[in-house]
Amino acid sequence: MYSWLRAWLFRQDAEKSHDFTMGVLSRYAHTPLSLAWRQQVDAHPVRVMGIDFPNPVGLAAGLDKNGEAIDAFAQMGFGFIEVGTVTPKAQAGNPKPRMFRIPERTAIINRMGFNNKGVDHLVGQISKARFRGVLGINIGKNKDTPEDQAVNDYLLCMRKVYPYASYIAVNISSPNTPGLRAFQHGNALDDLLSALKALQHELHQKDGRYVPLAVKIAPDLTDEGITDIAQALLKHEIDGVIATNTTLSRDPVAGLPHADEAGGLSGSVLFDSSTRVVQRLCEQLGDQIPVIGVGGIDSPERAQAKLAAGAKLIQVYTGFIYEGPELIRKIVNNL
Repeated sequence: MYSWLRAWLFRQDAEKSHDFTMGVLSRYAHTPLSLAWRQQVDAHPVRVMGIDFPNPVGLAAGLDKNGEAIDAFAQMGFGFIEVGTVTPKAQAGNPKPRMFRIPERTAIINRMGFNNKGVDHLVGQISKARFRGVLGINIGKNKDTPEDQAVNDYLLCMRKVYPYASYIAVNISSPNTPGLRAFQHGNALDDLLSALKALQHELHQKDGRYVPLAVKIAPDLTDEGITDIAQALLKHEIDGVIATNTTLSRDPVAGLPHADEAGGLSGSVLFDSSTRVVQRLCEQLGDQIPVIGVGGIDSPERAQAKLAAGAKLIQVYTGFIYEGPELIRKIVNNL
């Protein structure tokens, strides 16, 4: 059924197809129409960051930025769902068109630019959802916030989502917000992680509930850059790291339609570079900080390879767009 639906969706503009699909999932999650995507998956529990996950396969951030289809995604069998990236204020994102499929390589280029309805809207959507499983909330900064004030954006979002999150993901690696990747290096990274950990301690003491922090990084880092990030994560006792976001590289899709569009490239072409980062991180971090692997997972075999590289959890996005909900069941049932 999904192959038929995908054929129709792929004849439409990529972002219009996304918006249509999200509208259907949001509107019909608690109606008989949800039988079209509901499925049972095998139990495969894992404990990571002090959290019990029913299975290690999660939905990556970016697909449900506003938390509008949480219940529908839960019905598909995901072990956890990550919503966002959310920013303090609503923002429209970059000019359209800003999402492009490259079906020859099962890839997508996007330059969405953190389009979302703001953190207050997201919290409202989460409050209305029936889902009681593991929910990650991915936070970022507004495009018009100066870099020297960006930490405040992260802290504001963290305060507002803390009561609702199973864990909080800190996005410092999107290529579509100017200056964001600067927070992966040096004093900027140290200052951000220090401020986040201080607020985590404050909220833990106040609420009596510890919400882990995970940092999402890019696949384009050098080995030296990976080592520097690993040392910073250890220094600040961050709870997890998500590897990776989209890539700026175009080598895997060179010469194909849309390959020259600006933005982050995702899909099967990202598998090798993201898995390299996972492996390097695991070598640096050992068992002290778990790695969540994401990038290019479109089959049980690639899921196994990401886990074999050291990831404790995995997430899917572009592979899910191309393969549909059955991908979740195939991966989990083959673990």
